[in-house]
Amino acid sequence: MLNPVTDAVRARLAEALPEAALRPVEARYLEEPRGSWRGQAAMVVAPGSVDEVAAAIRIAAAERVPVLPYGGGTGLVGGQVMPDGTAPILLSMERMAAIRAVYPKENVLVAEAGAILANVQAAAEEANRLFPLSLASEGSARIGGLLGTNAGGVNVLRYGNARDLCLGLEAVLPDGSVWHGLRRLRKDNTGYDLRNLLIGAEGTLGVITAASLRLFPRPAETGVAMMVVGSPSDALDLLALAGDLAGGGVSAFELISGTGLRFLDETGFGLRQPFDPIPEWCVLIELGLGPGQDADGMLETLFMQGHEAGLVSDGAIAQSVAQGQEFWTLRETIPDANRRIGAIASHDISVPLSLIPDFIAEGERRLAALGQYRLNCFGHLGDGNLHFNIFPMPGETRAGRLGDKAAVQRLVHDLTHEMEGSISAEHGIGRLKAEDLERYGDPAKLAAMRAIKAALDPLGIMNPGAVLRG
Repeated sequence: MLNPVTDAVRARLAEALPEAALRPVEARYLEEPRGSWRGQAAMVVAPGSVDEVAAAIRIAAAERVPVLPYGGGTGLVGGQVMPDGTAPILLSMERMAAIRAVYPKENVLVAEAGAILANVQAAAEEANRLFPLSLASEGSARIGGLLGTNAGGVNVLRYGNARDLCLGLEAVLPDGSVWHGLRRLRKDNTGYDLRNLLIGAEGTLGVITAASLRLFPRPAETGVAMMVVGSPSDALDLLALAGDLAGGGVSAFELISGTGLRFLDETGFGLRQPFDPIPEWCVLIELGLGPGQDADGMLETLFMQGHEAGLVSDGAIAQSVAQGQEFWTLRETIPDANRRIGAIASHDISVPLSLIPDFIAEGERRLAALGQYRLNCFGHLGDGNLHFNIFPMPGETRAGRLGDKAAVQRLVHDLTHEMEGSISAEHGIGRLKAEDLERYGDPAKLAAMRAIKAALDPLGIMNPGAVLRG
């Protein structure tokens, strides 16, 4: 049993921590982007150093009080809000936001867990380097939360998930001990990999306080294009052509449905559409190449080859950085339009690349058998990650169709499981998918996960209810 935060606990924390670390419980800490839950917190603690984090965790462990690690609050699966149970100490990393060091010759940057992603990107750019993790919430998402959820984003095709961009961690474990694993090594073959254990654990095994992050040379030449394709199968064939032409130079390859583009117009964003009429399927491609290579010329060649192969019917190559950003703004605003329309059910799934066309077709067929819906399927085709989101028909409301949510989610996740995919490609498990993890997870893996949780957090104080229920 977990214990509530008492006046005695507050007094111990006040004695151990500076006044700046004790924050009021504001509404912003208790909300999450989709409005699915309202969280709770007995108090908010915002440590300013790893020693202060350790002090807070030691007190929580001694009193057996729950702790909810909190980054930027941008998570989409409820890992950062606790709607029920014993009200926790909400441990915000906002005061630990420093860029501790940049090593351009090593291609390494060391950032504290509260550093905002956009600031990490800017610090890398100042050193003429690239930190490639990029997603729509990068102006508010923090490094600790991004690592805690193993975030993905648009550049996974080339650079990998957050896990692939991390060399070392500093973290506080559930007993309050500090793991000094903040190394800058590419090779460190010294036993169990605690770094990869904590990454993706969503704060259930400890609190990440800082990270050594991988940087890359900035591409000398970039090119952005949108191309109209006949189907998801054609898009997949075009991706293969792009890989043959540019090799590792394909930074992003996004699948966009006509439904998503029409949602932008329907919800009044006023963004300029590159094609008239709006196509049923198109792709957004970005290339990042070395000195002396012609990114626009390579995109033109890709268009020609794709057209000759019957894959591409129209296209637009950005003629400036501003136009390229316009294309990306279209893609990145689709989730905002989705929220205005109001999804019955949203899904962050992945399947093997070659099965994506079959997944979409079969998903549409099964949905039609269930009822009439609008499907907005879009996402990171290059790494097999689709956002398969279901909406009411025009004239209907989300509220009026929420009774369908459970059946729709079960349909999509069953199909994902049948096609050897994942029910969580990049958003994590949190509280939203904890039951799904039990349903679809491998029994041996789940048993190992529970054993690890029991070994590292025997009191069960770290983010209780997230990832693994009870």
